[in-house]
Amino acid sequence: KGTCPKCKAEDQYGDNCEVCASTYSPMDLINPRSAVSGATPIVKESEHFFFDLPSFEGMLKEWTRSGSLQPEIANKMQEWFESGLQQWDISRDAPYFGFPIPDAENKFFYVWLDAPIGYMASFKNLCDRTGIDYNEFWKKDSTTELYHFIGKDIVYFHSLFWPAMLDGCEQRKPTNVFAHGYVTVDGVKMSKSRGTFIQASTYLKHIDPECLRYYYAAKLNERIEDLDLSLDDFVQRVNSDIVNKLVNLASRNASFIAKRFEGKLADKLEDEALFAEFVAQSEQVAVHFEAREYNKAIRLIMDLADRANKYVDDKAPWVIAKEEGREAELQAVCSMGIELFRVLMSYLKPVLPQLAERAEAFLQTELSWETIAQPLLGKTVSPFKSLFSRLEKKQIDAVIEETKQLFAEQTKNEPKKGKQAVENQENSAIEPIAPEITIDDFAKLDLRVAKVISCEAVPESNKLLKFQLDLGDHQRQVLSGIKAAYNNPEELNGRFVIMVANLAPRKMKFGVSEGMILSAGTGGADLFLLSGDEGIRPGMQVK
Repeated sequence: KGTCPKCKAEDQYGDNCEVCASTYSPMDLINPRSAVSGATPIVKESEHFFFDLPSFEGMLKEWTRSGSLQPEIANKMQEWFESGLQQWDISRDAPYFGFPIPDAENKFFYVWLDAPIGYMASFKNLCDRTGIDYNEFWKKDSTTELYHFIGKDIVYFHSLFWPAMLDGCEQRKPTNVFAHGYVTVDGVKMSKSRGTFIQASTYLKHIDPECLRYYYAAKLNERIEDLDLSLDDFVQRVNSDIVNKLVNLASRNASFIAKRFEGKLADKLEDEALFAEFVAQSEQVAVHFEAREYNKAIRLIMDLADRANKYVDDKAPWVIAKEEGREAELQAVCSMGIELFRVLMSYLKPVLPQLAERAEAFLQTELSWETIAQPLLGKTVSPFKSLFSRLEKKQIDAVIEETKQLFAEQTKNEPKKGKQAVENQENSAIEPIAPEITIDDFAKLDLRVAKVISCEAVPESNKLLKFQLDLGDHQRQVLSGIKAAYNNPEELNGRFVIMVANLAPRKMKFGVSEGMILSAGTGGADLFLLSGDEGIRPGMQVK
């Protein structure tokens, strides 16, 4: 790891940057160090194999502007063409993992050469087991739709290298490549020690998977943005939308239909105009799904759910049920509520397939887009059973606690290193002393004590925290790349730090940084802010 040669972001990988998404040669990395030992790597000569990317430039220029990429990704790709495509190093020396290169001693294919081929291999395996014609999907003139959903840190591999590989071996290219951001938990990067680096198997022991499917759908859009899993909001959103609005719509009407009418629905719609309005939204819901604007689809569906519940509230079937001679009206109103539930569940079936299956058992009919406009007039529904369980905070706590225990157990079971090995690792992580300077050189630095007025994460950045600092007679804003080391930046409020006060302001993507805060460590999570003894005040000069 080291500093990105393009955007100067610290703690980046040896071949690509998570901040600006650039790729580069490990030789270009600034201040490189081993991510394992902290040692400075040395340069050796070695024979390598390269993919002739420049020979595909014409095809790639056309394909990247064909609509197969998100606009922002397509624009980003133009930077590569402007700087000139380079030969792509597709080999790595042992020790490495993955596939050895045939007839090449101690050489392996670079992971991002062989990884996308796994998409084809996995599908070929499915075809061999089920009798699907593989070539109909992957041959050069295939008319099937093929979509890739990827993380934003690997767009170059899928937008330049991968289509060039496919073109070179005369296979079809993807219809579209869609990139998404990262998942954060409660606004910060997943953490094992905090119990938020959650494994799927741990989650499934305690929580219905459809809760997470719904929450993600409610927040996902077509843009390349990070998605935050706010645990409190997760519980509130699932219970408010799925339990209170959706399932409750069915249960509050089904009880009357079962008790008073033996499960039989009315022969006609109580409000044909309202039903028609619900059905008419099918086209717009489909448009949102197709455009990957899942959050807009969910918002529209939940707006309809609010209208459906308001209809029931206004009609008040519990009042009608107490009055004689209004049996037909009661059946019609409750049947209408169930009809609206059926329409809503049809829209949500792609997001909540298991809940939809239980709803189908209750409604005694299959939910499909084609039959949304066909009401269940005069048909019989099954006795209502609970369709969905309320999500409890204790379930979240159980997941986090088990995750923490798993992390603690893994740490405990890791082989202990001998004293000499630990000393060697510690020594290798220490940066060598910089070239000698004079007292006059040091005097050029104006180091000051500053008090943190506020500190917050920059949402669009994986590295930066934004500080508002008090220097006694004025305030300054400083952007510092220490986000990985401080998961709760608000905890820094009120503490003292040391900063370089006479550093020229730097205009960055996320604002102007008016100085540099001093820290010690190797980078990433291994960074520690410097502070002073009790009694220091903002603006004091460090000498």
